[in-house]
Amino acid sequence: MILTEGYPTYGGLAGRDLEAIAVGIQEALEEDYLRYRIASTAYLGNHIAEQGVPIVQPPGGHAIYLDARAFLPRIPVDQFPGVALAAELYLEGGIRSVEIGGLMFGAAAKMDLVRLAIPRRVYTQSHIDYVVEVILEVWKKREDIRGLKLVYEAPFLRHFTARLEPIPYAAAQA
Repeated sequence: MILTEGYPTYGGLAGRDLEAIAVGIQEALEEDYLRYRIASTAYLGNHIAEQGVPIVQPPGGHAIYLDARAFLPRIPVDQFPGVALAAELYLEGGIRSVEIGGLMFGAAAKMDLVRLAIPRRVYTQSHIDYVVEVILEVWKKREDIRGLKLVYEAPFLRHFTARLEPIPYAAAQA
């Protein structure tokens, strides 16, 4: 039973799950892998930053953080520039990201960032090149991106279930 269903003191994880976690930790500590991962993430960050895309510098080892307030300076903070940017990346190229800012933290947010996390051992160089292309395409049309208004929020962790709507074009121009 322990091998297939785990044991309560193992946090409910089966033996194979614990083994997978152990292998993942060991792989994540391989220096060749770490060099490749950091270089790949830097490649993404450097390529978009060279074109003027505002990112948190230096590029991280696991993610690139787009500065949504600088990317979309005409969208007011109360219109969630980070969410607007994350939505546009998804609509333009299917790129999934997450807003870390006004929607997630409310008035306590000091920044509006969009995190582009890079999972371990998933993406090839051509995937990273595709992400660069999509971000640069969104960068080119940033003046057309509109802010969002919050139409529903849960009392806790609102960013998980919030519903937003685009600001009408005429209102966004005012």
